[in-house]
Amino acid sequence: MTTAIDDPLSRTFAALADPTRRAILARLAEGSANVGDLAAPFEMSFAAVSKHLRVLEGAGLVTRGREAQYRPAMLDARPLLAASAWIEDYQRFWEAGFDALDDLLAATHAAEQADEQKDAE
Repeated sequence: MTTAIDDPLSRTFAALADPTRRAILARLAEGSANVGDLAAPFEMSFAAVSKHLRVLEGAGLVTRGREAQYRPAMLDARPLLAASAWIEDYQRFWEAGFDALDDLLAATHAAEQADEQKDAE
């Protein structure tokens, strides 16, 4: 059973959860592409790529244009800004932990040097 995700941030992360969709976004960061272009590096049908594109469109990460019979996909990175901001909040947590680890290592190193000096005397 699947449920609709109403929260835009959750839709963004759900779309990014799949490595194929992340690869598609990486390709679209280089410029627009049609389904055939996007399917080329994968061993999957155009229909499967189209399904991934629909998920990315639903998350607002991809828009589709119309050029004659083609519907090129284009990256819309705006939802990634909200995801980046959310992750950045946790970056502060990690930085604080790393700062504490740096302090501990510096104190340990200073203590080892003091012990070495005592042994040398």
